Amino acid sequence: MHVTGDRGVCVGAGQCVLAAPEVFDQDDNGLVVVLQDEPREDRREAVEEAVESCPSRAVHVR
Repeated sequence: MHVTGDRGVCVGAGQCVLAAPEVFDQDDNGLVVVLQDEPREDRREAVEEAVESCPSRAVHVR
């Protein structure tokens, strides 16, 4: 799986960090920072929750 965060549409809600803190963080402006762009498979459920909970659809996984 490959994770990306679109900082251009991120609104800083922080839902990704709440769902998968090992994979996502926020910078000083509150925008998404991807800590692990290819996280371990055991984090898939948390990453998918982050994708689904992002209000601006800034988080993607493929």
